[in-house]
Amino acid sequence: MGSKSNRSRRYTEESKRDAVALVRSSGKTVTEVAREIGVSAEGLRNWVKQDTIDRGQGASGELTSAEREELSRLRRQNREQAETIEVLRKAAVFFAKESDR
Repeated sequence: MGSKSNRSRRYTEESKRDAVALVRSSGKTVTEVAREIGVSAEGLRNWVKQDTIDRGQGASGELTSAEREELSRLRRQNREQAETIEVLRKAAVFFAKESDR
């Protein structure tokens, strides 16, 4: 029984760029390149697709990496603000009850 981790590997942006460049320059299929460099074909396919989008060659409505990062940041900020609002709402209710005493 192997001790393979369920966590996916993390690759640096540089290694992703190099892998995508290899696909684009080698004339080989994504599957062939993935097998050669030891990454999953689906992962490499996603990197190539995202690179295409980042170059402005993707389909309409697809998000670039920068847009994805901004969306993630804004969602995190929205979640934090919602939590702050909830804390303030509870505090307002608490202090309103205290002032009635």
